[in-house]
Order: sequence, then structure tokens, then C-alpha cells
Amino acid sequence: MALKITEECINCDVCEPVCPNEAIYVGELIYEIDPQLCTECVGHFDVPQCVEICPVDCIPKDPNYPETDDELMEKFKRLTQKP
Repeated sequence: MALKITEECINCDVCEPVCPNEAIYVGELIYEIDPQLCTECVGHFDVPQCVEICPVDCIPKDPNYPETDDELMEKFKRLTQKP
């Protein structure tokens, strides 16, 4: 399941640089996560880095994008494969 950033975001900018998939970007009002790029850090780390570093705990799983660990690993492989 991809993660999402909620309205509680304080735009502190700590999540964007730690995302290994570059899925986090500056949105219109707050930071946002591209669900097509988010693997919850599967393949990179044991826990989502943005969740670990967020000072206001505003990055839950996005129920609109349910994915199993296996699906997240497949997405990781697809995103990191060399041409």
C-alpha cells in the first residue's frame, strides 16, 4: 500500500530527501506522495524512512492504493531495474 501525507503536514521538508524512490514532492499546499513510485521503502529499508523521520506523524498508509509486500517488492524491482 502506498503512503500518503495528510493535512497535518507542516512542510518541514525532512521527508522529501529521505525517499529512495523520489516519490515525495512539493504539492500545492503540502508535500505529496506519488503512489506509483512509493514502495514504503520495501527493497531499500526495513521501515518507511519518511514515516520514521516525520516529526508530526502525518504519513499513514493510503487505503486507496492497497498493495501486498510482494507487490511492493515487484514495484521496487520495476523502478530500480537498469535499462
